[in-house]
Amino acid sequence: MGTANSENDASAHDARLKRAISKPLLVLFVTGDILGAGIYAVAGQIAGQVGGAIWAPMLVAFALALLTAMSYAELVTKYPQAAGAALYVHKAFGRSFLTFIVAIAVMASGISSASTSALAFGGDYLSHFVSVPQILAAVLFLLVLAIINYRGISESVKLNLGLTIIEASGLFIVIIIGIVALAGGFGDVSRAFEFKSGVSVPLAILSGTALAFFSFVGFEDSVNVAEETQNPRRIYPFALFTGLTIALIFYLLVVFTAAVIVPTDRLAGSSAPLLEVVRIGAPMFPSNAFALMALFAVTNTALINLIMASRLLYGLSNQGIIPAVFARVHIKRRTPWVAIIVVTAIAIALVSTGTIGALAGTTVLLLLSVFTLVNISVLALRRDRIEAQHYHAPTFVPVLGAASSAGLVMFTIANDPLAALRACVLVGLGAVLWFINRAFHERAKSIDVERLDI
Repeated sequence: MGTANSENDASAHDARLKRAISKPLLVLFVTGDILGAGIYAVAGQIAGQVGGAIWAPMLVAFALALLTAMSYAELVTKYPQAAGAALYVHKAFGRSFLTFIVAIAVMASGISSASTSALAFGGDYLSHFVSVPQILAAVLFLLVLAIINYRGISESVKLNLGLTIIEASGLFIVIIIGIVALAGGFGDVSRAFEFKSGVSVPLAILSGTALAFFSFVGFEDSVNVAEETQNPRRIYPFALFTGLTIALIFYLLVVFTAAVIVPTDRLAGSSAPLLEVVRIGAPMFPSNAFALMALFAVTNTALINLIMASRLLYGLSNQGIIPAVFARVHIKRRTPWVAIIVVTAIAIALVSTGTIGALAGTTVLLLLSVFTLVNISVLALRRDRIEAQHYHAPTFVPVLGAASSAGLVMFTIANDPLAALRACVLVGLGAVLWFINRAFHERAKSIDVERLDI
């Protein structure tokens, strides 16, 4: 019996995640993580910042994302483990509190991203079917997702493939509508090259870039499946860069079509900008079907982010980093019910106090702060020589990546102080939990010492 148990323990210790993700599946995984609620929700917000030339901030956002993707490519091929930014920052600086703050920032970005998606869900896409106040609809939406999260969700790359196809189908429809409209002489092409009046072009592009970046986030999540990828050192760079490029092509075609077909004022005032394209560009097309696709894309993005945030909060508690109460698991469902409640409550608070643009800005601000540290980590870890062959980004890449991410962080803080306040509050709540947990353990140790003295 003892021998059998020893063998089982050894077997469990040697167990590894199955490397089931091939190069094509990884490309689709990255693409699927990027495509989603972003373009469905913020295209109109970008138009409000820059005018009809939505493609301009999209290109700048892509360039910034590509710089950080190249840094991620070096780090994930150097350290092909499932932990992401927190792992890289910890290896680079070895400061547990900084590592914790990075983890909290990633978790907070997931919550704010889900809140953005919830408001998009409760906007014009839903009102196409039923008239409900946006905030009320967003809150009910989050509560439904919390129930689904509580019941337990089984995710897989194959499911992600199906979701990617559905999300991409909606974008394909918009692109086809644009092609047909242009072929028929419908629309105003010049509108796609007009910038917002009364604002300098560079400032308009920069303001739009902060929102456009929201459409590209998600590529960084793919590093968390490194241990389940076949030969990650060889295929990760290709998958990251290909996924980003595919997303860029989709986005440029979609926003160009939107600008050509929909008047800029109407586009900027809509929380369902792509549905406006369908309504105006193809009035015979069943808009109900497109609205359902959009709602599905938004739902998927929100649910994935809420699952990620609740599991990360549970993981931090389970490791003894924050109070143990957040690690409580439901006996029957085996889901982290306390973490789910807390994450959902924070998301509800965010949708009750912010707009789509403001919450998207908060998400971008949090992630850009993380990206700044990731790029710096690349430079710091150049001292760590790895014998295995891995991707090596040119030195100017992490330098530009860190500088551009930090610069956009400062620009966002200056132009949207409420987004900065929300980000600080979210991270600050995590820091409070850190210090409470630390004080509790120090007190417990002190009591134990006093008992020993007695």
